[in-house]
Amino acid sequence: MFCSVRSMGISGIESFPVTVEVDSRRGLPRFDIVGLPDAAVKESRERVRSAIGNLGYPFPPSSLVVNLAPADTKKSGPLYDLPILLGILSAGCGLELPLEGSAFVGEISLDGGLRPVTGVLSMVTTAARHGIRRIFIPYANAAEGSVAEGIEVYPARSVREIVGFLQGDASLLPLASELSFPAPPQPPCPDMSEVRGQENAKRALEIAAAGGHNVLLIGPPGTGKSMLAKRLPSILPDLTFEEAVETTKIHSAAGFLPSGVPLLTTRPFRSPHHSISVAGLAGGGSIPAPGEISLSHNGVLFLDELPQFSRAAMESLRQPLEDGVITISRAGGRASYPASFMLVAAMNPCPCGHYGHPTIPCTCSPSKVSLYLNKLSGPLLDRIDLHVEVPPVEYDKMADRTPAESSAKIRERVTAARELQRKRLRGTGIPCNAALTPALLKEHCRLTPDADRLLAAAYERMGLSGRSYDRMLRVARTIADLAGEEQIGSDAVAEAIQFRNLDRKYFRKTAKEF
Repeated sequence: MFCSVRSMGISGIESFPVTVEVDSRRGLPRFDIVGLPDAAVKESRERVRSAIGNLGYPFPPSSLVVNLAPADTKKSGPLYDLPILLGILSAGCGLELPLEGSAFVGEISLDGGLRPVTGVLSMVTTAARHGIRRIFIPYANAAEGSVAEGIEVYPARSVREIVGFLQGDASLLPLASELSFPAPPQPPCPDMSEVRGQENAKRALEIAAAGGHNVLLIGPPGTGKSMLAKRLPSILPDLTFEEAVETTKIHSAAGFLPSGVPLLTTRPFRSPHHSISVAGLAGGGSIPAPGEISLSHNGVLFLDELPQFSRAAMESLRQPLEDGVITISRAGGRASYPASFMLVAAMNPCPCGHYGHPTIPCTCSPSKVSLYLNKLSGPLLDRIDLHVEVPPVEYDKMADRTPAESSAKIRERVTAARELQRKRLRGTGIPCNAALTPALLKEHCRLTPDADRLLAAAYERMGLSGRSYDRMLRVARTIADLAGEEQIGSDAVAEAIQFRNLDRKYFRKTAKEF
């Protein structure tokens, strides 16, 4: 007998339909799975065999061939256990199961229970787009499945529940009528009001949050670089629904989505250690998996002690910073992940950390300072919009008990600026100023005559590259948005130029100049 069961596959964060074909015929007992299965799929033979026996059905003593179509696409993971088992029950054991119009995904335990799988949100939404009426998923994945629209999602704890429902002997309610998932309580985010002094750095982070710009914080140890970066999420605007779905898909595919959480509602903040490998940062593995770059999508990637990262790891940032997407090619497959994130990097100005300190002398030789700073390549620096010096805080400011401006106040201005950008860029697919294309720059970044002359003079004196010019223009556009101005004036350009001056102070010197 022959049976066809619909299922879904996952590649990167994108899902695709899979048809599980089961053929049972007379012959020597055997059980083969074909269609480019990986080791986890092949091992489903033993899980399925044990589960069928423990459910009380005799395993068919026939020649069984399971084909996962399309046969030229790699299939990975244990999510095909459930459709394979149901196909065998129908084709080999003679059960009458109405499988038409339904899709099934889930790992099974040896006793017939259903275990969660990764990537359910992507699979459910893709199934809805392909006209599948209902999909059955493990109960532990119910929160993810509840987000999808246009399809009935049935969570089940065991194969027995699904078989009973298909045969009309048991009830199984779809998610919409059975469960609701309140948003989990979020831990309090550190507030900008806790930072003493550093008004210039706070202003830079406000501009970065308003336009989605990348930031480099440079200064001696203990001046508050990490403290500032960790408070950046408190002034970022809320995720839109589309951003929340895309972010959740990535974390679900990576297996990092917390249990019982249907959607991630806060922007990611990822802070990997400087010993991270290139694969850990950019993604990879025998089967391509998302790295920290993709897990930071729609959020912040904070790299503390930037020069301590390997050169290869730092250079892996260049392409996603420019394109907003990262493609990973490995022997086990090829996957593309969205990677639109804000890079916030912090570093000392030299190995001892005190180069340029007003009171503590630097113990590094000029060649050591030059070698340390040159760990950052010019192309990477070019892709960082705001270069911010974080100097030591004076005692008067540290001892001042006057309440500083709260994150809530700053966030109001940031949200208002983002709303201006949203209206201006409606229909373009561009979320913020940092992602403006050259054509949109010409259209929306109009300068006053004074601002144009100022920018032209800075371009010549500072020796800017074309990319640096574009990024400075984007920053000026964001500063004007924060001020509620449609045309970019000289004040906005001057402030944008100020945040590119550290190139000459630190990164464009020879060893003899230090």
